[in-house]
Amino acid sequence: MYKNILIATDGSECAQAAFNHGIDLARSMKSNVTVVTVTELWSALDMAQKVRGGDMNPIEEYEKHEDDIADKVLSTAEEIINSHGLQCELIHIRDKHPADGIIDTAKEKGCDLIVMASHGRRGLQKILLGSIASEVLSNSTIPVLVVRK
Repeated sequence: MYKNILIATDGSECAQAAFNHGIDLARSMKSNVTVVTVTELWSALDMAQKVRGGDMNPIEEYEKHEDDIADKVLSTAEEIINSHGLQCELIHIRDKHPADGIIDTAKEKGCDLIVMASHGRRGLQKILLGSIASEVLSNSTIPVLVVRK
């Protein structure tokens, strides 16, 4: 039924549960897997604060830090996927809102299912922090499977 499953991950414990579920689904359906992790744009306020603190190149440091994290997340994902004998593509989207990066990648790569986690935020925390899963569910034309830890 699903030929290319996109699994979105940020490397968190919650995302790992969704990743594992997506891998099990892909294995049972003999699907290809596309794994995406998205790095958000750094805020101007954070950047200004770093410059005031004496950091002359905060963007380069931020991007290196985020690239290192993404590389670790994706290399771990690749090891797991390869151990199951599945084909995968690993993608790091930089400087984009996570929901947009996930949806855009799924469309560009021809994915027919998005698998992702929900952190289960409620109330004021959900309003203040938002919900990437809710945004993906609301805006995706591709089916979305949300996995709760």
